[in-house]
Formats: sequence, structure tokens, C-alpha cells
Amino acid sequence: MTENFKNVNFKRKNEKKTSLDFLNIDVARKAQKFHSSFHNYSMTPLTELKNLASALGVSNIYVKDESYRFGLNAFKVLGGSYAIGNYIAEKLGQDIDNLPYDKMTSDEVKKELGDITFITATDGNHGRGVAWTANRLRQKSVVYMPKGSSLERLNNIKTEGADASITDMNYDEAVRFSNDLAEKNGWVMVQDTAWEGYEKIPTWIMQGYTTMAYEAYMQLQEMKEDMPTHIFLQAGVGAFAGAVQGFFASVYGENRPITTIVEPNKADCIYRTSEKNDGKLHFVTGDMDTIMAGLACGEPCRIGYEVLHDYSDNFVSCPDYVTAKGMRVMGNPVESDKKIISGESGAVTVGLIAEILENKDLQWLKEELKLDENSRILCFSTEGNTDKESYRDIVWNGKYPSYR
Repeated sequence: MTENFKNVNFKRKNEKKTSLDFLNIDVARKAQKFHSSFHNYSMTPLTELKNLASALGVSNIYVKDESYRFGLNAFKVLGGSYAIGNYIAEKLGQDIDNLPYDKMTSDEVKKELGDITFITATDGNHGRGVAWTANRLRQKSVVYMPKGSSLERLNNIKTEGADASITDMNYDEAVRFSNDLAEKNGWVMVQDTAWEGYEKIPTWIMQGYTTMAYEAYMQLQEMKEDMPTHIFLQAGVGAFAGAVQGFFASVYGENRPITTIVEPNKADCIYRTSEKNDGKLHFVTGDMDTIMAGLACGEPCRIGYEVLHDYSDNFVSCPDYVTAKGMRVMGNPVESDKKIISGESGAVTVGLIAEILENKDLQWLKEELKLDENSRILCFSTEGNTDKESYRDIVWNGKYPSYR
């Protein structure tokens, strides 16, 4: 079934590119400073899978494990919290540097702000992060989820105090519905999808995501490891991928690692936009019934895509069984490698690497991605088992086996 693997390769050019000033190391330090002011902040682990790398025939694999982020089992809170923090800071006429968590949650600030309602659309992780942040900042949240969303993820959002429900719409329709309600009720829309007239908050969200890229960069230095030769990033709307790509492209410049953007076949809007490469965004419509719920987005974030277009090397579209393989590989470590619990949207990059390096029919893709015995690969497991029933069904019961 290798016809389900598709890649667009962009040759590196010296032409003028999108500015990375909004994702540089100073911006990342500022975001990390804000996040570190939260009482339960700690760096998430950067796990070295040396034995897996040896088994697959590459030099090393590093996985940033976001299942430890703020006890929420996913990275998304980084973006939502930083956007909400910046919104509040701007409303108070201050810089977020002067509003750490303790001050932002003070009675004085609450009295000056009054009541604010933050609204968002989500498959689960982003909405939980927005609800968690609003709850801790003593504000309100409203969350809408697309049809087919996990009840466990819905209940996790409700536990954080949100008014949350599952709709009969797909993700992008739920985004538009939420935005209409925000405009009608005077609420604040917190979404990483950008459109004309709505770019400030998505930019803040992307800047919030740079915290984990900055952490990974610092952790690699502390481990005295060489710069990665390859980075693999999964994409939904492309805000996370654009943020991490932008940070590392800013830090490493023209010597940046080879970056591959990975999406499910059924929701590959970044791949399709890259394939057309005509200056327009290309959408995926319909149900987008991939198991990678966090990546089931049909409309790219323009801000994120501009960074990916100018600085990424490959755009891969792959079938769902690839992420199922990644979940099993990380959950059943080789020898002394550390076990990583990675959910459907977190495991696709490791799954893709394993499938490419084990499947001789994908030799063409291995060559296009320039993977070899010297490759040092960095991945981000963006969520843990945020839907435990689905995780067990895949890992225990063999749902979505390989179709080689």
C-alpha cells in the first residue's frame, strides 16, 4: 500500500523568505519565562531512543515527550495559555514579562479585568488547555468539539470548568461557528487557525509553542549532543509545525536540519497546498475521519504555512496505520530505551520513520528524506493517551495493522 505515501520535496533556495523575527530565540525565551511562572511548570523530557535508532539503522532518535506538560497529557496548553496571557496583558496595557502567573491571578488584576469569556473549537487538547488556563486565571471558557470527538476528551474539558459540547460539524465548521458566537457575544476567540483580520491571537499561540522547541534546543546542548540532522513535525493547521520549524530555522540558519512535515491522508491540507504551490491555500473538506483527531484539520493556518513553505524540505501524506505503528513502537521500547506513551496525533512521526526504514518498498522515500546511518532525528510526541480507550484498542487489540 505504498501508493498511500506521498511526498512533496522543496529544494532549498536563496530567495527572500518569511521573517522569523516573531519565532526567534528571544521570543521563545520570553514565552518560556511566562510558562515557567506557573506553579506546576517543569521541562518535559527529551527522551533518547538510542536502541531504536540502532535497530532502524540511524545514528540517534530523540523524542520530546509532551505527555508530561502541566499534567494535561498534551502540549496544546502552551499556545492557549500564552495567547490568553498576552490578551490580558494587552488589555491591561502591560507587557506579559511584567505579568507572571501570581500577578495575573491576583485580586487586583481580576478586579481590573472583570469577567472575560474565552471560546474555542477543538478536538480535545487545545480546548482543554484553554479551559485550564481560563479556570486558573479566574475567567470563563466555552468549547465546541467536532462530531466524532472522544467523550473522554470532552469530560476532561468539562472538568476544567468549561461549558463544552460535541457538535455535528467538522473541525473547520466548528471553528467558524465558535467565531460567530465570539463576535455576537463579545467573547474572545482563541484559535490557531488564522484568517484575514484574525492573526494576532494565532501568532501568540505559535509563540507559545516555541517553549517546547526552546526546551528541546537547551536539552540537546545539556546532553552535549550535535545538532539534529533531521526534524519530523506533524501538522494539523500547521501552527505547531510552523512554530517549531521557525524556531529551529532561526537558530540554525542555512545549516538548519532537514525538516519533514507529516499529515494523515484524510486531512493533508498542508501537503495539498505544498503540492499545488500556487500561492493559495488548499482545503480538505468533509468528515476527515482519520484516527489522528488532533490533525483532522482541513484549512491551513496562513501564518504557519508561510513559515513551512519557506523553511521546510518535505511534506508527507501517510495512512493511519503509520501512527498506530508509532504508538506501538514507543510503547514497547527496544532494550533499555525509555517507554513513551504517545497518542494518535503524537506518534505519527516516529511511526513514519520506522515504516520508511523497515519497508524496502519505501526506499524511494528514504532517499528523498535523506535518511541514512548518520541521521540524528528529533521528533515531538505532542500528546499521551488522551483517549485511553482508543489507545488500548490500537496498542492492545491491534487496530490499524500494517498494510504492507
